[in-house]
Amino acid sequence: MPGIVVETEGEFAGWRRFDTTDTFDALIGPFYFKQMEDGSTRGAFRAQQKHMNMGGRMHGGCLMTFADIALFQIAYQEMEGMRGVTVQLDSTFVDAGRVGDLIEASGQVVRAGGSLIFARGQITCEDRTLLTFSGIIKKFRPKG
Repeated sequence: MPGIVVETEGEFAGWRRFDTTDTFDALIGPFYFKQMEDGSTRGAFRAQQKHMNMGGRMHGGCLMTFADIALFQIAYQEMEGMRGVTVQLDSTFVDAGRVGDLIEASGQVVRAGGSLIFARGQITCEDRTLLTFSGIIKKFRPKG
């Protein structure tokens, strides 16, 4: 299980990220997350060429990956220290991101039960919505 690193320098100083080098998150990220004063969580990353498709716009798979990771950050408090898996992730592509853009995610938990968490959010760049998403997380305790 990767640890958490708090950035101390640069654009994302004070933001958290996963400390991993051998996962898909590390390949496509890094993605950063920060707890806001109102208790919500905001995610962000700076768009790079590796995030673009052949048309020069952000690849939809990158946005959906960021949405999936953001879903868990949005639901973090409701996870109660348990693990989870995404059982459903719906998304609507609205606009495109480009190299250099600051891409951000925010959202809220709609409902949290004993084993399921329902959440929704949006990925934005400045005042533009790039993607809206909603998802369901199934909580579980690891075996063994």
